[in-house]
Amino acid sequence: MRRTVPPRFGARSYPGGNWWSTGTRPDALASPKQLAWLCVKRPSELTSTEAAALARIEQDEEAARVIALTRQFCEIVRSRGIARRAEPTKSCRPFEAWLGKARRCGVRAMETFAKGLEQDGDAVRAALTSPWSNAQAEGQITKLKLLKRQMYGRASFDLLRRRVLLTI
Repeated sequence: MRRTVPPRFGARSYPGGNWWSTGTRPDALASPKQLAWLCVKRPSELTSTEAAALARIEQDEEAARVIALTRQFCEIVRSRGIARRAEPTKSCRPFEAWLGKARRCGVRAMETFAKGLEQDGDAVRAALTSPWSNAQAEGQITKLKLLKRQMYGRASFDLLRRRVLLTI
């Protein structure tokens, strides 16, 4: 848990002022989850603060490789998502090239991720080349599970059925 008020004894002073008044330390990095989102965002969509945080991370050689591979993978997926209606039989050469780079990058986590994608290679290639998507069905299933969890132990099946039918 982070401190929300100044300490009673011996408050540290930072060149930019007291960090607790702004809520963040001047040298603090984003959380791992926030950094992951920054890596998958398009570089043109990053704010100056976000770009500066990523630039700090990219000073490490391994982190720079991971960020570059992540951006390449996101661009492959994005390009397939937009263009798949126009060209359903597009090849998977960019994905295969990315997979080779990721398997040889020298970062164990990325190599493990690439190995997992390679094991599910047929499914990944089908997702990248097929014009079909199960997003609508997944959305309906998620909504149904949410309703079911909200009503767990509170009402009968008839009430759950009514709520499901009324939300459709």
